[in-house]
Amino acid sequence: MLLRMRTHLTLCLGLLIGACSTQQQAITPLDRDLAVETFDSAWRIVYESHFDTTFNGVDWVALKQELQPRAAAAGDVRQLRLVIEDMLGRLGQSHFALIPEETADSLDPDRDADVAGEVGDPGMDVRLIANQVVVTRVDSGGAAEAAGVRPGWLVLAVHGDPVEHLLESALSSPEQHSVGARIWRLVMMRLAGPAGAMRQIAFRDSNDGERELTVVLRPRPGIPVKFGNFPTFFARFESRQVRSGGASAGIIWFNNWMVPQVAQLDAAIDRFRAIDGVIIDLRGNTGGLGAMVMGVAGHFYTEQTTLGTMKTRQTELRYFANPRRTDSAGNPVKPYSGPAAILIDEMTASASEIFAGGMQTTGRVRIFGQTSMGGASTALSRGSARRRGPLLDGRVTLDRRAA
Repeated sequence: MLLRMRTHLTLCLGLLIGACSTQQQAITPLDRDLAVETFDSAWRIVYESHFDTTFNGVDWVALKQELQPRAAAAGDVRQLRLVIEDMLGRLGQSHFALIPEETADSLDPDRDADVAGEVGDPGMDVRLIANQVVVTRVDSGGAAEAAGVRPGWLVLAVHGDPVEHLLESALSSPEQHSVGARIWRLVMMRLAGPAGAMRQIAFRDSNDGERELTVVLRPRPGIPVKFGNFPTFFARFESRQVRSGGASAGIIWFNNWMVPQVAQLDAAIDRFRAIDGVIIDLRGNTGGLGAMVMGVAGHFYTEQTTLGTMKTRQTELRYFANPRRTDSAGNPVKPYSGPAAILIDEMTASASEIFAGGMQTTGRVRIFGQTSMGGASTALSRGSARRRGPLLDGRVTLDRRAA
């Protein structure tokens, strides 16, 4: 009988952030034979189902021989999990996570997704800029705004934990993602909690003064969506028109690729169809349903265009941009042919990278921003991801270490 860790090895088109916190892992005594059996089971799942039969250059059989004695010597569940996480980490790829029993129930895909009002949200986002954690977004009507937080402030500490300590932890992390992505994860994990929870945050404001504010988490905005073994997503969408120098542009922002956003995206393109330019802001968009990429891209091509191919061990999924020749109301239209740009940053990942990489490779858009996360999916992509290198304007495309 396998150890009831309810282990899931996730190979989905989204990014699992913080589902397994080592601070929450139970220290449970462990029988040696059970530890080995559990380790072997996790090893076998990858061996039998991983899309890449070369395992990204890792000798998977030799790795079992190396790590199995460590699994046998694990004195408790926490130590065994560290061994299995080490094994998964050797692949050097995203979309693998070990989900422990104490977390698995909340990630059950059959669990009711209607958790609106329960999950708390700080109403702010942060990024690492010049080794400082900067508040880059404050939601209107959100918890941070109510507490007096402003964009551009520096975060000095969260719940008494200095940012310097978090940065040290991020630098020493074995994760393949950038330090910026790691520090974001650490900060947001400390800000997470149920609606109504209080978080003490120390800031340096725009006048170089230090402030310690209490942020009371509010219900997370957006439409709750359940997707595979991931925690509930909250789909959000914004669009607006801006003018500069006599020209106008439509800006579209959404936080994940989820079904509730399809109609919103289509409607926004309809509004901007005659505009001078369109900007798709994928900063902070960590992915979602990869199939949506084809429909959204179709708004920007007059002919069917290949964006890339995702290859699993048994099948291939080809990403095509099929021209969208009708609007939301069914009226005949031409796809948008004006200039288009995509904004990305270190938290742009997965389906967002597939979309941006395919659009960039075909020359349809220009990419602006920072290096993307490099977490496309645990399957081989060709075409839009055929060259090494992160997403950034002027270069192609997805980080192959994580694709």
